[in-house]
Amino acid sequence: MRTTRKTTLASVATMISGALLITACGGSSEAGSTDAADASADGKTTLTVSLFGTMGFEESGLFDEYEKLNPNIDIKYESTQGESKYWPALQTKLQSGTGLADVQGIEVARIADVVANQPDKWADLSELATGEQIPNYLDWKAEAATTEDGKVVGLGTDIGPMGICYRSDLLQQAGLPTDPAELAAQLTDWDAYLELGRKYKAAAPAGSAWTDFGGGLYNAIISSEETIYYDESGEPVWDSNPAVKDAFDTAAKAGQEGLTAKLEQFEDPAWDPGFASGAFATVACPSWMVGYIKGKAGDAGAGKWNITSLPGGTGGNWGGSYLGIPEASENKEEAAKLIKWMTDGEQQATVFKNVGNFPSNQQGIELVGDATDEYFQGAPIGKIFSDSAEAAPTQILGEGDGVIKTALTNALLSVEANGVSPADAWENASAEIENQLG
Repeated sequence: MRTTRKTTLASVATMISGALLITACGGSSEAGSTDAADASADGKTTLTVSLFGTMGFEESGLFDEYEKLNPNIDIKYESTQGESKYWPALQTKLQSGTGLADVQGIEVARIADVVANQPDKWADLSELATGEQIPNYLDWKAEAATTEDGKVVGLGTDIGPMGICYRSDLLQQAGLPTDPAELAAQLTDWDAYLELGRKYKAAAPAGSAWTDFGGGLYNAIISSEETIYYDESGEPVWDSNPAVKDAFDTAAKAGQEGLTAKLEQFEDPAWDPGFASGAFATVACPSWMVGYIKGKAGDAGAGKWNITSLPGGTGGNWGGSYLGIPEASENKEEAAKLIKWMTDGEQQATVFKNVGNFPSNQQGIELVGDATDEYFQGAPIGKIFSDSAEAAPTQILGEGDGVIKTALTNALLSVEANGVSPADAWENASAEIENQLG
């Protein structure tokens, strides 16, 4: 991704409201902050790692494996359920210089702000052991975390190539196609997706909607665009970009027509159980959603879920994260060695096979091309997400991406949940964005 370099009049980092719906988000419980450095009684170096959601390292046993390979290291790990809670707390710690972990996660929608406004708060990974890893990344993934003067503030974990995950048993009950290829043939574009949703609504099992949330649908539609909220010069264009307004209007229409379950992703307490209960039949599915579905639908969901491509077979990207080392860390060298190891191609491939987070390391991408997933009826997830990643545009990132997307998705929730008109919702979002970004 290309990163805009234009600095806003005020940093957006501490002005986040509502839920940020772009993440490698998921299921660990929230934990309190930890100090940057620690030394255990037996002389080991304690590394603290603070992330958000399901990044897959803990779930894949990588922390335990690293400790076995490095008996002098003890890793203390915590994860916050939602990035929208994690990020403001991290900003407070960065400002005070206390309570920071040795390794902190950075969501992709925040990386442009970090590069432009916070480089002094983060260690330069190009000067540590992590520097050896940088050439192994997709060029745009590394570039997005690099300042104009060459400082690298984050090392990539994953990217978020797109598909549509669906409950084949629910579609069958509604008389709709369940084979991924047959379903893809009917999903020629997003209008066709809504039309199929209307057919589902007419014959759906009681209490089941076509999709979970208008904001999720919006994010899926916009994931295929190169220019979204900012142009290449760093100027905000979200309010004049027809792709943004068209995506908003399409998602708003789904909400107005009752095609959504009105379940705000990662925030509504009923969203997680919805994967198991059948509250929705389809969900926008970046690769990292695969692991989330497994965790929330549980063993009973195995064989019920499947995956197909985005409407029209387009490629898209939603999400992806970075690992950084705060400048305040007292264990930079050891933290860099841990990050380098965790982002090696083999480890990224392991994470993908366990939780679906698609590699951003080129070796990792090569290793997962033939991966399948029995939980999803043997779906060729490696090919589905590799094809989507290959077809996805190189998106332009801007400093206010997170703020803008949050405002728009919150506005869509007001349409489906509170009956606000799409026009009024758009105006309300515009005022919120103006208030936060100026």
